[in-house]
Amino acid sequence: MHSIQIGFQIVLMFLVLVSLHEWGHYYFAKRAGILVREFAIGFGPKIFSFIKNETKYTLRLLPIGGFVRMAGEDPEFVLIQPGQTIALRMNHDEVTHLYTDQLEQRSSVVQGIVEQIDLEKDLFVKLNVDREIVRFSVHPQAMMVNKGRETQIAPLNRQFGSKTVGQRALAIFAGPIMNFLLAFVLFLIFMVVSGVPSNVKLEAITPDLPAAKAGLLSGDVILEVNHQPIGADHDKLISLIKNSLNQPMNWIIERNKEQKQVNITPTIVNGVPFVGIQITSDTRSATIKETVSGAWDNMVFTTKNIFIGFKRLVLGQFKMDELSGPVGTIQITSQIANLGIGPMIRWSAILSLYLGIFNLLPFPALDGSRLVFLGFEAVRGRPVDPNRESMVHFIGFAMLMLIMIAVTYNDILRLIKG
Repeated sequence: MHSIQIGFQIVLMFLVLVSLHEWGHYYFAKRAGILVREFAIGFGPKIFSFIKNETKYTLRLLPIGGFVRMAGEDPEFVLIQPGQTIALRMNHDEVTHLYTDQLEQRSSVVQGIVEQIDLEKDLFVKLNVDREIVRFSVHPQAMMVNKGRETQIAPLNRQFGSKTVGQRALAIFAGPIMNFLLAFVLFLIFMVVSGVPSNVKLEAITPDLPAAKAGLLSGDVILEVNHQPIGADHDKLISLIKNSLNQPMNWIIERNKEQKQVNITPTIVNGVPFVGIQITSDTRSATIKETVSGAWDNMVFTTKNIFIGFKRLVLGQFKMDELSGPVGTIQITSQIANLGIGPMIRWSAILSLYLGIFNLLPFPALDGSRLVFLGFEAVRGRPVDPNRESMVHFIGFAMLMLIMIAVTYNDILRLIKG
């Protein structure tokens, strides 16, 4: 039962992180009037799907991300050309369906040879029907049907490329923004759940080292060191110890609601002053100010560490064993989930922040790369050739998949080796 609960937490975390990111793209694309063809969670083979309000929602097999497919973001495929025989289904003098195959099986349709067709601007099709040229108006949400698959047409004003640079940039940037907002909210929840330290307390004492010789015990609360109040500041205590090389330290502790004064002289271990203690804290509920400031401090601290990791990656200052893919991430998440709800919430916030920052990297196929192309367009005054941009993103996606395969292989080897 516990394993099922952990598995549920992992799946829920993945769904929330990815779904909110893609929802950001989806929401601002829809606000700009862009036709969103698909909202997908995962990649690879489709597990199930349904269509609602023009958009197909799909769950796919590989849980390594998701995507929102907008009309015109990549070049639109043209399935119908002049000279082609097609069939039309009408409703109130407008074409609602354009059939490209299995025409003999279609009933209540108009069949003819295409003389002229425009499904982007003027929305019409001219057919040669029994040697008579007939012009038909096409509904803006008409469906093209080919091999049993329906694809909604995308008039120019519903395509990604027809919108302003600002509208398109917002639709792209909104995904990472949602991850940043989610991370901050999760850090807020973490602060509420976990509280804030109210003191610095001794958790364990190492025998035969200065703290044990001075009579310190597990559970002692450290009030002052060298006449400086410690409060709940772990770092301050550690700094005072490090700066007391071969110097006696005066400590005031509280034990069973009574204060005691002890003198401790750190010993040297590997060139570092050491007293032989492990510290912890009691906690209390955070105030509103502490909750917000604590969440922000966590955001800043985590962001700095993420960029340090990226820097090491770019400079090659890493070992292959340090890289993790989906399998390694799931393994780490499982271990953290076992620690309780607080650590799991904080880990989810870290992953959300990482996902947002990673997607803003200017690497082909990522949101950052698409924003770079939009930046070029804003500077040049004209867009980059869509076919060339699509090729760049395709190559980038293929490279990401190869990297994903490599780190997943490494994760599996690490599991096998234990």
